[in-house]
Amino acid sequence: MKIETNKYVILSYDLHVGEDEERELMESATKETPLEFIFGTNSMLQSFEEQLEGKEPGDNFKFTLTSDEAYGEFDEEKILELPKNIFEVDGEIDNEMLFEGNTIPMMDTEGNRLMGSIVEVNDDVVSMDFNHPLSGETLHFEGNVIDVRDATPEEIASLFAEDGGGCSGCSDDGCGDRGQGCN
Repeated sequence: MKIETNKYVILSYDLHVGEDEERELMESATKETPLEFIFGTNSMLQSFEEQLEGKEPGDNFKFTLTSDEAYGEFDEEKILELPKNIFEVDGEIDNEMLFEGNTIPMMDTEGNRLMGSIVEVNDDVVSMDFNHPLSGETLHFEGNVIDVRDATPEEIASLFAEDGGGCSGCSDDGCGDRGQGCN
């Protein structure tokens, strides 16, 4: 069976970022903990899926996505200073959550969920970065197609469930196992 729309795909791969000698292993999806997703349902980067379309179980793949094909260039305008008081819960700041380097779920004024990384915490403001963690990076994938099968109606329906389901792998929301990087 070939990878095409509404097929359940299972992959193992290594993801390296950077250029030539400077490449760094960012993520590995192994046979024991593979990437699983339904092809053609917007849960993955379109450019990622284009590289995999038509492949079959047992096929190997190796491709590179430029930052333009992946998460775009790093944008300084996506680093914002927010009033510290918006992080209060019951009048208190949760210092176990509000620390440099932590990534926390946020919501914009239109109700869209976003993930923001805390850059700096000051007395009155918190500086947050809303760029995708891989923005500005060239992504190098090398891996193997483990399995391809028809997605069940339940698996397809779970993508449209209220809790969002389907956040896995390198979607616009992030790279990683199910649940990581979901906005």
